[in-house]
Amino acid sequence: MRSRLLLPLLFALAACSPDRPAAAPPPAPAASLDPPAAPGSVGPALAASGADLLLTWVEPSGSFATPVYQARFARFTGGRWSAPVTIAQGADLFANWADFPGALAGPGGEILAHWLVKGGEGYAAHLARSTDGGATWKPLGLLQSDPAAGEHGFVSYAAEEGGVRAFWLEGSEGGAMSLWSSRIASGAEGRIGPAERLDERVCDCCQTGAAGSAVVYRDRSEREVRDISAIRRTAAGWSRPAAVHADGWEIPGCPVNGPAVAGAGKRLAVAWFTSAPPGPRILAAFSEDGGATFGPPVLIDGGHPVGRVDVKLDPLGAAVVSWVAPAGAGDHAAIWLRRVVADGKAGPPYEVPDTRTVRASGFPRMGLSGGSGDKILLAWVDDGGPSRLRASLVPLSQVPPLP
Repeated sequence: MRSRLLLPLLFALAACSPDRPAAAPPPAPAASLDPPAAPGSVGPALAASGADLLLTWVEPSGSFATPVYQARFARFTGGRWSAPVTIAQGADLFANWADFPGALAGPGGEILAHWLVKGGEGYAAHLARSTDGGATWKPLGLLQSDPAAGEHGFVSYAAEEGGVRAFWLEGSEGGAMSLWSSRIASGAEGRIGPAERLDERVCDCCQTGAAGSAVVYRDRSEREVRDISAIRRTAAGWSRPAAVHADGWEIPGCPVNGPAVAGAGKRLAVAWFTSAPPGPRILAAFSEDGGATFGPPVLIDGGHPVGRVDVKLDPLGAAVVSWVAPAGAGDHAAIWLRRVVADGKAGPPYEVPDTRTVRASGFPRMGLSGGSGDKILLAWVDDGGPSRLRASLVPLSQVPPLP
């Protein structure tokens, strides 16, 4: 099946709008701590492991005529990067601007990671496990329900008692993409459990996000309304999909712009992009019951943003949202941060590094670093020739507080 990612929806973007509040005066420049990735690297993803952050990405190696691609791993600890390690490699290893490797630290001390491999008319998500902090990796198998399905990707993880829960999208020729889940046990073998289908019709190529016992994703109705839904695991099994908010975004193609979620205890914060009337904007909503219900959405940016969101909860429970928005002429853009709480109060937006609106600049990712989570590490793609991974460390104190 031809990948749906070859058919992205193009949006008309405005450079500015009164719906985006004035940014806070810039403090001292954020510290640059670029990852140990080779030129040509793409697809950074960050995951927390105690006070450390785990970074995965794809980088090229070999000759131009016979390129080989590697899924790579490094740990950000004590303010610096460890030496990079190869998780897997091959000429058929696959990454693009929206679907890329990821990792999670499990409750038993193991680290799980996935990467994508092309095959036939689609691609599959392969899983590996490390029990020595990421120094070595053992393949576990594939995340799939049907080996013949054309696409398996957009993986997210959440730790649970005795293991890790993985979520992914899966599609087949002529059929809609669906949302699936499997449990990976923390035992010696790290066995992948049976696949369970959670939603039979979802948006084709938007990222999923998971936290606690909930997964969030862009749903897809029969009349092509593609709003953000949440499903949670309860004592009675999986809940039915429920809208985080009824935006009513009716759109005939995938916007390639998935939601992000962060959790602490029963509190969840979800951030997402929508272009439902009155226009493109970034929203965030909170749940205090693990995703069973969500409060009204808070407007983060209504000034025609591009989207590509991430979200984390700071040590006091406020959400820090990151997103990409146009800045200046042409395809120039900026990565923004904004702090928000459930009652709708939000600090002014804070501009971090420059990027571009083009797809090759990818999805900036964010993690909380430091012993008390008092710093934000941002990782993104500088798509100049060749592309490079960049990172900046921003003290949380520099992100303006709530009014």
